[in-house]
Amino acid sequence: MVRRWVCLATLGPIGVAALVYMVVVRGFVEGDADHGLAWPLLGALPLFVLGMWLLTVSSSRTAVLVALASTALLVGSAYETFMQRNIEIMAEPWFPIFNVIGLTADAVATSSLLVVFATFPAGDVEHRWQRIAVAFLWTPLLVGPLTLLTTPQVVMSPYIGISGDAIANPFVVPWLEWAAPAVEVLVVQAWPAVALGLAVLGSRAIFGTPAVRARTRVMAMTVGLAMVAFVLWTFLPGSWVVEVFVYATLIALPIAAVHGIFRSGAFDIAPGDRGRMVARSSNLLITVVYAAGVAMPAVLLSDRLRVVPAILITTMAAVALLPVRTWMQRWIHRAIFGDRERQLTMLGELGAQLEHAGEPSELLNRLAEAVRDGLDASWVRIRVASTDGALAAVPMGVAGDAADVADGAAGPEPEPAEACELVHGDEALGRIELGPRHRGDYTDAERTMLRTVAGQAAASVANVLLTAQLAAQLDELTASRERLVAVQDDERRRLERDLHDGIQQDVVAQIAGLRLARNRLQRGELTAAELEELQDQARETLTDLRELARGIHPPVLSDNGLVAAVESGVARFPIPLTVEANERLRTERFPDDVETTAYYVVREALANTAKHANATHASVGLARSDGHLRIAISDDGCGIDPAASDTPIAGPGRASVSHGGLANIRDRVAALRGTVHVSPNEPSGTIVLVELPLDGVGPAASAREEAPVG
Repeated sequence: MVRRWVCLATLGPIGVAALVYMVVVRGFVEGDADHGLAWPLLGALPLFVLGMWLLTVSSSRTAVLVALASTALLVGSAYETFMQRNIEIMAEPWFPIFNVIGLTADAVATSSLLVVFATFPAGDVEHRWQRIAVAFLWTPLLVGPLTLLTTPQVVMSPYIGISGDAIANPFVVPWLEWAAPAVEVLVVQAWPAVALGLAVLGSRAIFGTPAVRARTRVMAMTVGLAMVAFVLWTFLPGSWVVEVFVYATLIALPIAAVHGIFRSGAFDIAPGDRGRMVARSSNLLITVVYAAGVAMPAVLLSDRLRVVPAILITTMAAVALLPVRTWMQRWIHRAIFGDRERQLTMLGELGAQLEHAGEPSELLNRLAEAVRDGLDASWVRIRVASTDGALAAVPMGVAGDAADVADGAAGPEPEPAEACELVHGDEALGRIELGPRHRGDYTDAERTMLRTVAGQAAASVANVLLTAQLAAQLDELTASRERLVAVQDDERRRLERDLHDGIQQDVVAQIAGLRLARNRLQRGELTAAELEELQDQARETLTDLRELARGIHPPVLSDNGLVAAVESGVARFPIPLTVEANERLRTERFPDDVETTAYYVVREALANTAKHANATHASVGLARSDGHLRIAISDDGCGIDPAASDTPIAGPGRASVSHGGLANIRDRVAALRGTVHVSPNEPSGTIVLVELPLDGVGPAASAREEAPVG
């Protein structure tokens, strides 16, 4: 952080001073037709603007190198301007040392740009030979001291256009003069460093991994075009077409750098800031490019035009390029943030879309489509939450590429790039999950928009889910009533069958026996044994009636309460059975419907245990807790199918089966607004937990009296 602001405070004033000096001297003081302002204004200025802007947003080494290279370009150009206007100082004895300024400025610009290009965009390379080559790219910085010590004549920058062969170098060391040719080739001309830097960049762009090739391809192409332009400029120095090509490629270098920020996070720009940073830098560069484009015809053709034609051409260029500037700004904005007008339109129509959705799946699919189109997401999925806050494994609303994943056709589900909770009041309804954006990353404004959409849709989602829940509960209530009616019909048919096939036949037999006994009595043939036999038959019939009545409603339940009624069946149960309840609960009486339901729940659960569990022991625990009667029926048998175990979702308990004993238990408990939970017992067997509300009957609901529940 400190380094970048120190560099900005140092390099910024130096670069601005050099630029102002060149503009004033070349454009106003001398006013030559061939003023030479094209290079500083069209070549160095766009890169300098990018470098200074990078220092305000990035602390990366690459950003400092861009700023250093652009400042060195301006300083080198200012030195050339100064030397061309002050040739007489070349006769001064201190000139060889002063000349080091110009040579060093050119060397700093060359080395810094080569390092930036070779290590773009992250500032590092992948292979050891590339790291060695990058270190060698700094050798041009030795141009000043090496030429001062090895060359008998003063070495001038080739861009000044003045030869220093006639100027003696008094600082040369005679025994080092043999190295002058090597210094000329390796350091002064710097072609070996340029070739090595281009080799590193080219090898990464052509032979690197797919990720490296994708990050370096645009910059490599831009640098390659710039090198072609400079080669053409060397052989065709007077062609204005080549000059336009040269300056166009130089202006393209900052554009390639901005592309690297957007696509690859160049200059260590954080992913969340890339879109915003690219938007700012692109607007700044478009302004600079627009100004350069407006000024380019007049600057390049200044030696051929008078004042009035130059003004007219500049005005025409400004008017002609203005739509291009506007189009470029809109295009870049759409590339970064998507089509905001379309997004806002789609989100504005969301309310109308939700109003016409009936089923939850239809509503959530429409919501997912609207969010995907509005925020330019690759996919959107919406998960619904249960009352315990757990999200459903399968999303109910899906839009985009995640549809195949949701169907299990494309492997595991991808992780979301953004997510927002659907909350209505204090109730968590679900979550909206977004895949990566098609262009760039989600901005803070888009995250805010997502939260707004989620808040707008939450009420509609809550209403539709509530409607669906009520419809499901109505269907379940209807099915429960039908099952209860069916059970009652079965019970009536069983009673009718038991009465007809059992007791009724016994009574008919007893009537016939009594008629026979009367006839025998009239004939004096009746014996006491026959009367005793009739008496025994009557007792058996009475016992059968009592058993039948106990099946309908055991008298002990009405007389002695729930615990006594449950314990009365211990002796008749085929396996050992224990009943656990504290003393207070044994004497407590509950409402008739609660006692009746609890008794038949226990009886039904124990019947299931006896028929299916293959258990060696069973237990029934009863306790009162928080205004509820809590019943636990457990066994150590073979257990229950995992598909039949369940966790209650809301309201009445829901077993996962729709028929049989568990369904009967569920229906009876649901009639009293209770809950049922069926789960595996530890270490083996099954446990059925039932809670029946007592509605404040008996002791205060706040009194908690727990008993072991097995």
